[in-house]
Amino acid sequence: MNKQKKSAGSISCATSCCTLEISGTKQKKLMGLLKAISNPTRFEILKYLVKHPGCITLNFVDHLPIAQATVSQHMKVLREAGWIESTLTGTATCYSLNESNILWFKTKIGEIF
Repeated sequence: MNKQKKSAGSISCATSCCTLEISGTKQKKLMGLLKAISNPTRFEILKYLVKHPGCITLNFVDHLPIAQATVSQHMKVLREAGWIESTLTGTATCYSLNESNILWFKTKIGEIF
């Protein structure tokens, strides 16, 4: 168990708490991924995609109590953050998890904790 000591009105760890050394674009990427999943609806979308890869927008509309336009907005945020990928199949957009970014995220979070 790490001992904590007070330092100038704040608490700091006596030993190193975090082995993550990150800055610049990698830190921005990590913060973007965290921010994107801080929304409960987007987190639910990711959980659903784990079990249902290749979903289209209407699948999420059926699963979540939100409108299609709202789902599309959430998907845009998740795609821009790097959580998901999309492919156009006819007139439908199919979504799947971005496995390489998820692996990167898991590695970075593991370096923190």
